[in-house]
Amino acid sequence: MQTMKDMIHTLTLPTPYAVGEVHCYLLIGSTVTLVDAGVKTSKAWEELKSQLKRLDIEPEDVEQIILTHHHPDHMGLIESFPHLRTIAGHYKLRPWLERSEQYLQRYEQFFTLMYEEAGVPETFHSFLKTLRKPLKWTAQSKLTLELQEGDKIPGHEDWETIETPGHAQSHLSFFRSADGALLGGDHLLPHISSNPLLEPPFQPGSERPKPLLQYRHSMDKILRYSVSRVYPGHGQSFSGAHELIHKRFKSQEARAEKVKKIIGSHSPMNAYQVCEHLFTKQMGSQFGLTMSETIGQLDYLESIQEIASSYDSRQKLYYVN
Repeated sequence: MQTMKDMIHTLTLPTPYAVGEVHCYLLIGSTVTLVDAGVKTSKAWEELKSQLKRLDIEPEDVEQIILTHHHPDHMGLIESFPHLRTIAGHYKLRPWLERSEQYLQRYEQFFTLMYEEAGVPETFHSFLKTLRKPLKWTAQSKLTLELQEGDKIPGHEDWETIETPGHAQSHLSFFRSADGALLGGDHLLPHISSNPLLEPPFQPGSERPKPLLQYRHSMDKILRYSVSRVYPGHGQSFSGAHELIHKRFKSQEARAEKVKKIIGSHSPMNAYQVCEHLFTKQMGSQFGLTMSETIGQLDYLESIQEIASSYDSRQKLYYVN
């Protein structure tokens, strides 16, 4: 029989996003720990307090928050817990949590240059003005503990940190070998594929990350673990993680083949033109997501040498080898 210390307590909160509800997970050990912290809305906060109360936990009892990644629906309510001793996550989460103005300016400049390289027309440049909009849903605080590959969660030494970048550069998952449980954040979702999202390099002047390649590597890494059940950031907990990973690989590869055919029929093409063909209906409402997915596919095809690229002035053009 599981004790309170062994159990993973799921807390489900509303969000203003199309993805719907988000999960946080309460762990009770030598410290009371919340894994992720929802989105910063009064509705989410009231719901979180209510669900904690059913477990005889008050906000004052929560001593530690562990963050899977920096997206607003996962760290929004941090400021609401008065007795936190530890806020832990990947070091690449720090500029988002601590609101580094220098980093945010680099973030905006990165997308300005990326969209120029991708051939994005002026009509879509208004998207660049919305890059900081999600900050209203998230917290501003201090990262007090950096977690990296192999680290244990303080107070819960049976949980091991796995670095799983792709969906976010800061993404971490947490594995418990005793029962094969994986607190997966947005790395593996049962009902939708996680978007590998474009971000600037963490260090100025470094090569930009290639999130789809990272995401595939991170999924491959999870295949080395005997995962029995995944507790995701969205959707129901599920078994069959390895089968889902193989399904995701096949889906990505099928889309890559589609992209290759598009380029073969219209080359040379810039990333925006490929996106137009790949996401005709979704581009207008989900421009950032569709461009990230498109550039991810182009990165992947280049990595396996199915396509090549060259520059025409500042635009990057792709063609089939």
